[in-house]
Amino acid sequence: MKQIAFALALTVCAPAAWAAEKLSLNEISGYLNGMKTAKTSFTQINDDGSLSTGTLYIHRPGRMRFEYDPPDFGIVVAGTGSVAVFDKKSNQAPTIYPLRRTPLSVILARNVNLNQANMVVGHSYDGTTTIVQTQDPKHPDYGSLELMFTGDPVELRKWVVHEEGGGRTTVILGALETGMRLSSELFDTSSVKESR
Repeated sequence: MKQIAFALALTVCAPAAWAAEKLSLNEISGYLNGMKTAKTSFTQINDDGSLSTGTLYIHRPGRMRFEYDPPDFGIVVAGTGSVAVFDKKSNQAPTIYPLRRTPLSVILARNVNLNQANMVVGHSYDGTTTIVQTQDPKHPDYGSLELMFTGDPVELRKWVVHEEGGGRTTVILGALETGMRLSSELFDTSSVKESR
């Protein structure tokens, strides 16, 4: 279950020559603040190089759910200020972390403001995507999150979580479906039910 213990790392990319074409921090903040609900498939590249796939649900602010496909069967739920990691192959209680101690708290905040002092530590463009590396300005030791966006229209495509211990997990997103109604039960960290 270690590889599922939350994808919280992002790759640092050097500023590119096409920096003039990159999305502004205001554009990205506005896009994230405008996203209320979303669903997509994902592929996760774990720190050990192994792959996991599944379905991601987002309900901003503060809620996110990863449902992992077999053979992992894991579920990770962010809600009510905490992140719960459920291993469906064991009878153990879920592992609980405070959401504020994870880099994903940046994009799940009620009001995303990437112009906040010391939140963005990298902002570049590679010719296709705008890359923004963020951290909790009050707690940079919690790790950082590298977010990658395409433009026209703006869409979140990938993120990399850099954990405080040096681990790195990459999550590549499929096409985002947005604006749907999502049940609050999906984000209940006290119990987990399969959505499928």
